[in-house]
Amino acid sequence: MTSSPDGSGITGTRTDPHAQSRQARRQPILLHSMSVFREIFELIFANRSISTVVEIGVESGQVSGIYAELGASAVYGVDPRPDDGLRATFAANDALHLVAKASPGVLAELPVADLYVLDGDHNYAVVHEELSWILRNAPDAVVLMHDVLWPCSRRDLYYEPSPLSADDKLPSSDDGPTVWHDELTPAGFVGAGAFTSALQAGGERNGVMTAVEDALAGTDWSFTLIPAVFGLGVSLRSGSPAAAELVAALRPYSGSALLAAMENNRIALYTRVLEQQFEAAARIEDSAALVETIAAQRKEIEQLTGRLRRRPVTGRLSPLLARLLR
Repeated sequence: MTSSPDGSGITGTRTDPHAQSRQARRQPILLHSMSVFREIFELIFANRSISTVVEIGVESGQVSGIYAELGASAVYGVDPRPDDGLRATFAANDALHLVAKASPGVLAELPVADLYVLDGDHNYAVVHEELSWILRNAPDAVVLMHDVLWPCSRRDLYYEPSPLSADDKLPSSDDGPTVWHDELTPAGFVGAGAFTSALQAGGERNGVMTAVEDALAGTDWSFTLIPAVFGLGVSLRSGSPAAAELVAALRPYSGSALLAAMENNRIALYTRVLEQQFEAAARIEDSAALVETIAAQRKEIEQLTGRLRRRPVTGRLSPLLARLLR
């Protein structure tokens, strides 16, 4: 397979024209994993000395392994409810350390890190407390924050059951957001019991990006937005080592109107698919209900027919009744 001009290697050849199609169908319909940001991680490791990583919100452990592969000697993966697969992945790599506790409280128990990755509970209260602790205690760290764009940018998401107090949690719903209107809908980006979304978007103390803005306000920490795959924010103190060089290295991504347009198109298409899936499921339910109604009516007709057959016939039958009794 030949490389395209940007080196992505997806153009295929004249004898293998379907290389891009094969790669496309191997991807999930919804890209959400932090693993897609590998080239961003590579830039960070190339410009900063990264020995210790604290990753809040661990997926399958694949991304944790990427940090170790790029040179981190210790990666602390924070996940309050790890499954057996995640435990096995961490146990197989000496550089990975699984921390089965909740953030942000656990941060003070861990070594101060060179790189923090915030991808846990996507709401104002948690993200603001996590980031505020890092700013106070790890002044030379790089901080990555996922989900700073739609749907969590200005609307809280709460993994359920939520550990937050009533004061830190906004009224929420099992319905989810969509690109196609501002209100929540059962045909939107729903959690199916795993998470709920705040009923209203915007305002104070609501959303990941709002938490980031409030935590960074009045500090000398910069914020760089990479507008792809729900948005990745990169923060570091302006006076920290190689800060200017790293921000410059990220600029082709952060300044890309093309990436932003593609992200908007991606979420529009995905939420349209969700809407169509919801409508299709509703039609299936309607069809099943119709089948049940027809079956019940058929049974009722058969019962009525049986009664008529058992009654003595007097006089001449109507053509319809005669057909029913045949």
